[in-house]
Amino acid sequence: MQPAPLFKTIGVISRPRRANLSAVVPQLLQWLETRGLRVIYDEETASALRTPTKAFTREELADQAQILLVLGGDGTLLAAARVAAPRCIPILPINMGSLGFLTSFTVEELYPALEETLAGRSSMSERVMLQVEHLRGETVLDRQHVLNDAVVNKSALARMIELELSIDGDFVCRYRADGLVLATPTGSTAYSLSAGGPIVHPAVEAFVITPICPHTLTDRPVVVRDSSSIEVKLAGNAESVFLTLDGQKGIPMQSEDRLRLRRSPQCLKLIQPPKKSYFEILRNKLKWGEV
Repeated sequence: MQPAPLFKTIGVISRPRRANLSAVVPQLLQWLETRGLRVIYDEETASALRTPTKAFTREELADQAQILLVLGGDGTLLAAARVAAPRCIPILPINMGSLGFLTSFTVEELYPALEETLAGRSSMSERVMLQVEHLRGETVLDRQHVLNDAVVNKSALARMIELELSIDGDFVCRYRADGLVLATPTGSTAYSLSAGGPIVHPAVEAFVITPICPHTLTDRPVVVRDSSSIEVKLAGNAESVFLTLDGQKGIPMQSEDRLRLRRSPQCLKLIQPPKKSYFEILRNKLKWGEV
């Protein structure tokens, strides 16, 4: 007799237009339903079925599900995190993309991972998130919570931008650069890494501030405590400058706009392979030690 599953309702979120979904999804849904689970899914998952029943928006999925199964790459997971984190719903990520630092389970590990998770034997990592407020004067225009990063950058043809950085009320410096990345430890392996920032272990209580192609070569990445209050002011010319949140949402900025960033009250519960360490995942993804 099988033990009762830890979760009763599972939501499935898939990467849009992924060719191999039709080879995975029908069998997956059948496997889940035979174990007495209520399975709900988004429109992308429904597109892989011959006779789909009702598909839900991702917000509706998160309102009803006790766990989200994400089929895709890191971009799909970041989109799912936007609805999962506010509701404290864990995510089980299955990598159907390419690199995938966050989606650390392979398709071949899908069913063993589900068995362990449903039995309550999975390994859970709580990932710190960043709260980002966009201010114009003293008015908060927008408030978002991101898992990876907030990026201020210019369009391809725009000139260098000027940004003033303050931490806990103390002025740090004035950057002239193509942009600035403000990343969590989870996001340290994303855009920040490409811009020359350090890799930060997810357990380290810190944020990374990385300039993108700075005019002054001594402007280097800075690591600060995640209890810090960080403020970035857009100074000088602000033509074609955007704030991008987790690569999912872009917001145009104006001269003198400010960003106020601090540790979010939200966190993401991410299910991980119990037998794979963080460094093993890094070695595999970054091809460390290969000749």
